[in-house]
Amino acid sequence: MAPIKEEEGKKDIKKVEEEELNEEDQHLKDELESLVEKLLESNSSSVYEDSLNQLKNYIKNSTTSLTAVPKPLKFLRPHYESLTELYQDWQSNKSSLCNQLSDILSVLAMTYDNGKNESLKYRLLSDDNTVNDWGHEYMRHLALEIGNSYQENLGTDDKYINELIELSLKIVQYFLKHNAEGDAVDLLLEVEQIEKLIDFVDDSTFSRVCLYMVSCVPYLAPPDDISFLSTAYSIYLQNNQLTQALTLAIKLDDENLIKQVFESTTDELIHKQLGFILSQQNNGFKYPGENEEVQQCIANVKLTEYFKYLTKELNLLEPKVPEDIYKSHLENNKNGIGNSGSIDSAKQNLAGSFVNSFLNLGFGNDKLVQTEEDNKSWIFKTKDAGITSTTASLGSIHQWDVNEGLQVLDKFTYSEEDEVKAGALLGMGILSSNVHDEVDAALALLQEYINDPRKILQSSAINGLGIAFAGTANEEVLSLLLPLISDLDIPLEISSLASLALGHVFVGTCHGDITSTILQTLLERDFSQLTNKFITLLSLGLGLLYMGKTEQVDDVLGTIDAIEHPISKTLKVLVNICAYAGTGNVLQIQSLLQMCTAKPTDQAAEEKKLEQSEEDTKPIGNSTTANDVDMEDAGEGEINEQSNNETNDEEPKDEVKSESKDETKEEATEEEEEEADEMYKGFAVLGLALIAMGEDIGQDMVLRHFSHLMHYGNSLIRRSVPLAIGLTSTANPQMKVFETLSRYSHDPDLEVAQNAIYSMGIVGTGTNNARLAQLLRQLASYYIKSSDTLFMVRIAQGLLHLGKGTLTLTPFNSERTIISKVSLASLLTISVLLLNPKDFLLSDSNSETTHQLLYYLTPAIKPKMLVTVDENLNPIKVNVRVGQAVDVVGQAGKPKTITGWVTQSTPVLLNYGERAELENTDEWISLTNSLEGIVILRKNPEFMEVDN
Repeated sequence: MAPIKEEEGKKDIKKVEEEELNEEDQHLKDELESLVEKLLESNSSSVYEDSLNQLKNYIKNSTTSLTAVPKPLKFLRPHYESLTELYQDWQSNKSSLCNQLSDILSVLAMTYDNGKNESLKYRLLSDDNTVNDWGHEYMRHLALEIGNSYQENLGTDDKYINELIELSLKIVQYFLKHNAEGDAVDLLLEVEQIEKLIDFVDDSTFSRVCLYMVSCVPYLAPPDDISFLSTAYSIYLQNNQLTQALTLAIKLDDENLIKQVFESTTDELIHKQLGFILSQQNNGFKYPGENEEVQQCIANVKLTEYFKYLTKELNLLEPKVPEDIYKSHLENNKNGIGNSGSIDSAKQNLAGSFVNSFLNLGFGNDKLVQTEEDNKSWIFKTKDAGITSTTASLGSIHQWDVNEGLQVLDKFTYSEEDEVKAGALLGMGILSSNVHDEVDAALALLQEYINDPRKILQSSAINGLGIAFAGTANEEVLSLLLPLISDLDIPLEISSLASLALGHVFVGTCHGDITSTILQTLLERDFSQLTNKFITLLSLGLGLLYMGKTEQVDDVLGTIDAIEHPISKTLKVLVNICAYAGTGNVLQIQSLLQMCTAKPTDQAAEEKKLEQSEEDTKPIGNSTTANDVDMEDAGEGEINEQSNNETNDEEPKDEVKSESKDETKEEATEEEEEEADEMYKGFAVLGLALIAMGEDIGQDMVLRHFSHLMHYGNSLIRRSVPLAIGLTSTANPQMKVFETLSRYSHDPDLEVAQNAIYSMGIVGTGTNNARLAQLLRQLASYYIKSSDTLFMVRIAQGLLHLGKGTLTLTPFNSERTIISKVSLASLLTISVLLLNPKDFLLSDSNSETTHQLLYYLTPAIKPKMLVTVDENLNPIKVNVRVGQAVDVVGQAGKPKTITGWVTQSTPVLLNYGERAELENTDEWISLTNSLEGIVILRKNPEFMEVDN
């Protein structure tokens, strides 16, 4: 009965529609129907042609609202089938009017969509020259059908595919002329001809086209993402937009494209601007020209000069001490805990050294380590390896100022104390980070200690080289450190540190010699050594080599399978997450989530065995012991035999006790081995953050996943989650993020709490966020009796106030369009070390220098400044508007790119998500499209000052 009711309803609707037609609409309907009747009944070609022309005119001249179908199409829709039959008759008779009729049928097919792409079918049968006559909506419909038909016929009918491509190119020209750049790009993507877009863009369309293409890249799968970037690069280069072209060349990670940008102009001032943009990546690029000043711009030689100019203008020259940010007098003392600022222990003094170095980084002076009376007074308030890190903090204080910093540290190299001397060596590497002049003093000074028999000097020299030359792919460093990896006679710690250092120096290069040496070392090292904590650093060094290299990673993953040890799975995950870092690859994220939720090896089978054993063997007398319960919780495979033995009443009590002790020891070692086997899950969690950080939607999605993993994950996963949250939101202190971390900072598991505290520092790094500062002060009171956790609170406070708020750790450059591999490697290194905080940064061993690895954050530190300079590279003051960046992709006209701006005079600080624009665009011409870092301004020759 239901179909009858539906038919009756349709009839009623038709009656209402007929009744509601006014005289004008009724007249139009009658005219159209009479024209159709003439086509169907007449035999005269002149009548046919006249009727077809009138139908065309009615359709073309029809106007309608955006939400309604044009009335001629609405009234002609019932006659569509009869007109298609007429076309078939004419086609069989080879009528010359077929083209005109197919033209009309192609338009009518929009209202008669039956899934057969008939609009496209009749378009291809008609005269192509009329394709532009039918308006934008028809073109969009045609583009949709082209996309569907292309996928259906790809690989089966090449001739038809070529026809589709030819038609697509005509539609693209129409789209570009009518401000539909997005539709043009989407159509060419569907027919896999995006590279042909270069031939159709002009001065008025290229900027909008490229902006749309680049914004699409995070959502495209390979190889479409690469083809989009390459096409946009070519368009920018063709239109002489060199700074934007350079940005894409860096994103493509192709040195030949970078050289091509430099070679496309002879203007050395533009070369210098390109050099300043390139310097933010710290990739060791060698300028192809002869001008030394350009190479100095690339090598950051003038960075310290501009940074000190910034701090002077912002009135931040006065050095601060850790107590200035601890604000111990504000900490909660109601419970009689005492003032945390009064604690004088070696570990807290070491924390103070780190905080002092973060706080005064790059300023060249401080009130704690460098004192006029005695330079060593504070240094010796720490113990053993702490002395090394404290001395090395002088390198941070003189960051980027190589000449002055080396003079300060030089006197410490003559110390009789090995710890002080080692700290001076490490400090030399730290202050040289991101700055590379012709001399490369750090290399000359550190290389003689690479093979020093004293381990503390050797390890400091290795770490110093890794930090100083991060991202430069320096071959001399390679020749020094590579033999240390392959030498099986030296301690594993030294080999691992050398591997980590080379991973940073050659980050993202896929260097074959280093890869093969690390893998060979893993194969040759004793099986028992592969569970050593330093193997993590050896593995990380390999992973860093493949940072961002998704195409080259498959070969090395195949080689890793040859390692017959659980470490191979951890190694594969680590290499894979590095390769896909920043890509937003959804398939990789799903794969990592499956790893995180997978049960431990054979756990399901063991649970079944336990159930069966409980049913088969019922204990007589006493119930199962506490040890049995522990073993059941641990899920060990030998539980059946142990439970049977322990429930035997005839066994002597002493024997049972001795066995229980042995079992607890075995249980502890098995738990450690199980955690080592499950280490890949910790890397998988970090991988979720690394991969998703490339685009905003992915970041929001993984933050939800992290909350689930925190509830249901094992201890290693829970330890990793706060670190992953910190990676996704580095230097972006969102309330929802740091409030979540604040909750985790009170977790019963101290290692989870410590990692959450560190991440609070990373999230707020260099922002001086007042809410975060308050939360950290409260945590300092809460953890006053836990020296390790208090140490981490201090580190977080130092990061929060990094450079007194002038520096940042964000891995993004050029308005968040490029990810710096060097910065990402630094952030990942510290996160990996904190998967087991007790093994590295919070190690209780006084002989190990593991906490000095915290200085691997140094290559990621950069000023968040905008300094404008003239043609002689001297700083100048101009007014700029600073506001929140607005996404203008696909917006019509010339929309504002910032909102809520404040006018300031340069130099200024740019926080996360902020963008700057020149206030008076007539007086100065900027040589770069985005105002960030060092920007060269050229005086406009046509500008004339008007006297008021």
